[in-house]
Amino acid sequence: MEAIKQISIFMENKHGRMARVAKALGDAGVNIRALTIAEAGDFGIVRMVVDDTDRGYKVLRDEGFTVSETDVLAVAIKDSPGGLFEIANTLGENEINVDYAYAFVTAKYERAMLILRVDDISGATRVLNEAGVRVATGVEIQQI
Repeated sequence: MEAIKQISIFMENKHGRMARVAKALGDAGVNIRALTIAEAGDFGIVRMVVDDTDRGYKVLRDEGFTVSETDVLAVAIKDSPGGLFEIANTLGENEINVDYAYAFVTAKYERAMLILRVDDISGATRVLNEAGVRVATGVEIQQI
């Protein structure tokens, strides 16, 4: 299994909260690789992949945030029209559900990277590998 760790933060949707997260991570030397924010009224969930998950988690917890870790996949996709379809279709045809996803572009690998939360990580890794899709490792994400 090629899962990587994602940090999720549940926090109030108020001014300055995201700045507190960014400052805490920056002061600790933790670099954010990918990030998404989903709001739900008065609260939101910030999901991120960082270069040092253990340190990021500890720093945010010590700052008083409600934080958790989740296994996700980082998948290299073609940075062109249809790139997402290849991934979504492969997973869908194999009855693997995508709970959520977010992406970022990396010049280093000359590809977009898609962060996926799926209902079957080992199955998703297997079918994506069989389809010739590269699933990135935690070490690769740290080195971007």
